[in-house]
Amino acid sequence: MTKATKTRLAVIGTGYLGRLHARILTEIPEAEMVGFVEPNDAIANEVASSLSLRRFASVGEVANEIEAAVVATPTTTHFDVVSQLLEAGRDVLVEKPITATADDAQRLVSLAKERGRILQVGHVERYNPAIVAAAPHIHDIRYLEAERLGVFVTRSLDVDVLLDLMIHDLNLVLSLLKQEVVEIRAVGVPVLTDKVDITNVRLELANGAVANLTASRVSQDRQRKVRFFGSDSYISVDTKEQEVKGYRLAGKAIEPLDIKVEKKEPLRAELESFLRCVRERERPLVSGEDGAAAVALATRVAEAIEQSVSRYGRAT
Repeated sequence: MTKATKTRLAVIGTGYLGRLHARILTEIPEAEMVGFVEPNDAIANEVASSLSLRRFASVGEVANEIEAAVVATPTTTHFDVVSQLLEAGRDVLVEKPITATADDAQRLVSLAKERGRILQVGHVERYNPAIVAAAPHIHDIRYLEAERLGVFVTRSLDVDVLLDLMIHDLNLVLSLLKQEVVEIRAVGVPVLTDKVDITNVRLELANGAVANLTASRVSQDRQRKVRFFGSDSYISVDTKEQEVKGYRLAGKAIEPLDIKVEKKEPLRAELESFLRCVRERERPLVSGEDGAAAVALATRVAEAIEQSVSRYGRAT
């Protein structure tokens, strides 16, 4: 395949996120959208009509027609769908979290390596222009504070808020601070579902830095903010508004950091990156290994929440 050749793709699962992926892929010149797989007839008819795409009956059927796929099915189905595509020799971008369990995530990472396939995970915040702009300025961080608040919606209820929302910030901590997590303190509460809907987590890293993370899917307002406190700098990132503010210590004075953000749809940036990795056979910015590490950390956080409940009991 030459660089000028379009990559033939399909989207597996066309719920809210899947439809966004499908729409954007039809707009990217380097992509040739072959079709999609969707079990719900009403949703499938709407997608086929609005985007003029062919509906395939199964993953096995569409795998014969494509080079790569985007998987946006419910989290609990990721392992089965992605493994089938990898076995067929297809490159895959799978929505976050990579799988519902750390063991399944490692199995997919191993399978992708065995088959020589690209496996990218949809931690879209890594492709957010605000994070991209701030990343080069993030060093020697001593404290990180993240607030990821969302209103209640009926999608992604097959997993708790750790795998639904906080997984983004767990990935940011691991990828940007690049330190092992040595201690976890966490609390979590079910509110509108039988799973944890709001949580606060304190992570201590190997170098002594601390990350304080809050995630809620039952808040009144939507908020996406991360603040980085370094030994000589402070950077505040609003990924919802794609804005960055920063300051640094210069001698005994404090001066602003000039951090320019080129605003862009993060999902488009993520898909363009995936297509480039497929063409050039490059390691993705968020690889299967990165996705697996985030799920493994989320699993440890869930265990810390259970330990807190065992120690102090559930609120009544």
